Amino acid sequence: MSAPTLAQALHCADAHGLERLEAQLLLLHALGRAPAERAWLLAHAEDALPIAARAAWQDSLSRRLAGEPLAYLTGQAAFYGLDLQVDRRVLCPRADTETLVDWALELLPPTARVLDLGTGSGAIALALKHQRPDVQMHARDFSADALEVARANAQGLHLKVAFSQGSWLECIEGRFDAIVSNPPYIAQGDPHLPALTHEPLQALVSGPDGLDDIRAIIAQAPAHLHDGAWLLLEHGYDQAPAVRTLLGAAGFSEVQSRQDLAGIARCSGGRLVLEHLLHGVQSDF
Repeated sequence: MSAPTLAQALHCADAHGLERLEAQLLLLHALGRAPAERAWLLAHAEDALPIAARAAWQDSLSRRLAGEPLAYLTGQAAFYGLDLQVDRRVLCPRADTETLVDWALELLPPTARVLDLGTGSGAIALALKHQRPDVQMHARDFSADALEVARANAQGLHLKVAFSQGSWLECIEGRFDAIVSNPPYIAQGDPHLPALTHEPLQALVSGPDGLDDIRAIIAQAPAHLHDGAWLLLEHGYDQAPAVRTLLGAAGFSEVQSRQDLAGIARCSGGRLVLEHLLHGVQSDF
């Protein structure tokens, strides 16, 4: 039996329901070529799939059809114009999270001191640093494995970010002009969890209603923000009202949400105004 052509390999993936773009990226990876070489595939559509690439192609195709994220199979993910290295130690960066970066960039002064909590692959911190080189960027994660990935990405992109290990804001020194975070926000027992079994569970689940970590961040943040600074949080598709309520109860002003490209309220945040916060404390006496 003759070897399949590249076009036939892609047709096989299509017949199994895999999106064309994903199939092309997997095939390029199996061939040892860059993701940007999709035009090369078209020009060489009738070339035979090399024997050396067949096993890698078949393995990656089977794993993708079984639900493993594309980024884990190729080891790469695009986020805010950056090419990040990712693996099972971190969540795959998602386009929805770019909403948080957009919002932060609107608010940040050029030389702001910014903290990214639960940095994972470093996607948010590195995107902000890339767009605003003069920002003093700090990033933290509880997972030493995640920090290893984030540090490697920072080094590969030649972006200076200060990394630290720890639980949210515990033992963090100083105050910041903004704190941003994409924390775990999926509820225990959520029906979507079985589809996410390939990704680290500790970066996904946060208590019975999915808000345990968001509550912790909101409670700890005021002690680490300058007057007038912002706390911006990504959350689940139906959690915006609850997060806004938590922010308001913690004394944040200008509480609001931002929609992602699908029109879903994906991020919520508020501004710390110390005068308002002190007034609220005094009114309790």
